[in-house]
Amino acid sequence: MHASVTCGPTIACAILRAVNQHLLPTLRLLGGDAFRSGEEVAHRLGVTRATVWNVMQEAQQLGVSVEKVRGQGYRLPHPPAWLDADEVAAALGPCAARFQVEILGEVTSTNTVMLERVAAGAASGLVVAAELQTGGRGRRGRLWLSGLGGALTFTLLWRFDQGPASLSGLSLVVGLACAKALAARGVQGVGVKWPNDLLCDGRKLGGILIELQGDALGPSAVVIGIGFNVRLPADIPAIVDQPVVDMAGTGGSEDRNALLAAVLSELAAGIDAFQTGGFAALADEFDRWHVLRDRDIVVSLPDGTSIEGRVTGTAPDGALLVDTASGPRRFHGGEVSVRAMAGAPKAPRDA
Repeated sequence: MHASVTCGPTIACAILRAVNQHLLPTLRLLGGDAFRSGEEVAHRLGVTRATVWNVMQEAQQLGVSVEKVRGQGYRLPHPPAWLDADEVAAALGPCAARFQVEILGEVTSTNTVMLERVAAGAASGLVVAAELQTGGRGRRGRLWLSGLGGALTFTLLWRFDQGPASLSGLSLVVGLACAKALAARGVQGVGVKWPNDLLCDGRKLGGILIELQGDALGPSAVVIGIGFNVRLPADIPAIVDQPVVDMAGTGGSEDRNALLAAVLSELAAGIDAFQTGGFAALADEFDRWHVLRDRDIVVSLPDGTSIEGRVTGTAPDGALLVDTASGPRRFHGGEVSVRAMAGAPKAPRDA
């Protein structure tokens, strides 16, 4: 399915299995307006026509739209911009020297792959992006579904000299960078929902999952997983538990290579500012993009209780500041869940 959305762990998803090894090479041949016959595709890949037919069936099961015309063959009516490291580097320009971009076909999770690279001593600035995730992870044990060509899912490794306790607010810095990059790519009304969601007019466009490793006093390795919906299938609302939207539905560009480059450029600038002045240096700018600012919300706590209040801002350490009936409260990400009490979150103010 073309999706990069979260759902409860009890939902059965056909994508959570290994795909045919010929799937990606076959689909890469079907871009453009021209049809390719099963015979031509089989010849190009060195497989049988039966294999090609099986691949087409599997592609459709995964939510890929494949057009078939008798006597002409197959084509993709909406071919994705396949991920390409050279195209990303070209779009990054001078900033390309700060990143090493690696494109993979199928992975369980780009965060899982990156954690393995961290253990092997990978350098700061490594980026792992995948065409297909079969077991992506979100916050609080939720699945993160990402489909073939319909999402941009990637993970960035950044190494810090300080310990994890000194990195409070980093997820908000990442969210801010993502929102700015999305806006630059034509997405209207995009903003950040504390602590790690990207929303467009109240609907989820993307999300962030950060995992930290390191000693108390440093250094730290931070694994930053990011996913965006690029083109969702029409039936996706039936299997998720929240309103969702994709780049195609926001007027934004669907060029995933250009989007990846834009996000990495904003991340480089944001992380530089964070390393110099912490989240406090970016708190005011974050508040301008925060869709829950000045909104009445419900905070769900790990023990099952909830608290109502109004968001007044974010603290220099990234904590959410909320006025409640019992007085001002501070909340940190962790296992806390936050939602607006009524209506869609407002659009961010002019940045």
